[in-house]
Amino acid sequence: MNPSSEELPLEVDVRAVRIVREISGVSFQLANPHDRKLEAYATENRTVISRTILKSLLDREADFLLLDCREPVEHGMVNIEAATLIPMGQLPERVTELEEHRERHIVVHCHHGGRSLQVTQWLRQQGFPKTQNMSGGIDVWAIEIDRSLPRY
Repeated sequence: MNPSSEELPLEVDVRAVRIVREISGVSFQLANPHDRKLEAYATENRTVISRTILKSLLDREADFLLLDCREPVEHGMVNIEAATLIPMGQLPERVTELEEHRERHIVVHCHHGGRSLQVTQWLRQQGFPKTQNMSGGIDVWAIEIDRSLPRY
């Protein structure tokens, strides 16, 4: 049964008005995705990075490596221009190509985020501590960040 406002005790109405008055002066602010302190917090010891923070890093031309671990045919269909392609299956034999990036921030992406999560975990085990997975992959990137990119 859904009581009407006439059936509610007066004290409930008074409490609700008091709560509304208390919070009406509160300022709710969302974190600025371009805040460098937020970026530092988000990248320090975290295995996942948001698309918004990645976009901010790309816009600022920050010093990091964007690694695409999809297959060449997928990369050919759609890609983020700044990304370096090393398919997941080739990574063990090509990991030496990443040696110069061992202490740099590395962001890995794939189609939906599954392969890149595996690559992120593997790279961390290989001694690349600042490696992160872009959540959602390039598919969600194309929905939320760059709608000009085709989806597959």
